[in-house]
Amino acid sequence: MSADDIFDMSGQTVLITGGGTGLGLRFAKTLSAAGARIIICARRPEPLEKAVAGINDAGGEAHCVVMDVSDSRSVADGFAQAAEIAPVTVVINNAAIVVEPMLHELEEDQWDKLMDINLKGCWLVAREAVRRMIAKETGGVIVNVSSVMGYCVQKGTSPYATSKAALLHLTRSMALEWARYGIRVNALAPGYFRTELAAEWLDTEPGQQLLKRIPQRRLGQPPNLDGPILLLCSEASTYMTGSVMTVDGGITLSII
Repeated sequence: MSADDIFDMSGQTVLITGGGTGLGLRFAKTLSAAGARIIICARRPEPLEKAVAGINDAGGEAHCVVMDVSDSRSVADGFAQAAEIAPVTVVINNAAIVVEPMLHELEEDQWDKLMDINLKGCWLVAREAVRRMIAKETGGVIVNVSSVMGYCVQKGTSPYATSKAALLHLTRSMALEWARYGIRVNALAPGYFRTELAAEWLDTEPGQQLLKRIPQRRLGQPPNLDGPILLLCSEASTYMTGSVMTVDGGITLSII
């Protein structure tokens, strides 16, 4: 198999949660360019429809499904709709939210909502995907999008960091349990990237101070994740499972 062949995603159907904007949309475009059929999911239909139109206009094949990852019925319905398009062979768990209050100011419903989306949602989506992969004996790939915040703590983002740390451990557990079915599970841990989710904080004084702690002295740009996501989703990583790929400009060198 040539170097080009191992990164070829032709014949694969990739379902991406939180795929209508930000890094999720970047993943969709990258994998579409590699030949994959794309199904993007989120709660709001408008960004999904716009994202799908852009990918299709560029010569790819993309579809959208409205899905609330924190609701098991919505997840099951979403996968049922996806199955009418094609069996899902690759899942990218990308949907996530952030809440900002300090722990003593945080409300219980804020904690629950974040954990429902960032952690339970990944499990619900992966569980539904894997049940279908096992039934069809197809094998498959799960990529959980964690964060360098899964390694460290930072004031004001404790619930988010907690969810991402738990997701790293959940990734390893999934990999261990599902390897027998030919299903690989890995995690991607980006550092600080300028996305819609992070832009407001990155423009604050603490955000600007953060730049001084990154050895490369810059924020990540979405294209910096093209190679890592393609590696984890393709046959190039066929002997990887339970791994965490960190893409952070070196910031964790000083905090781990």
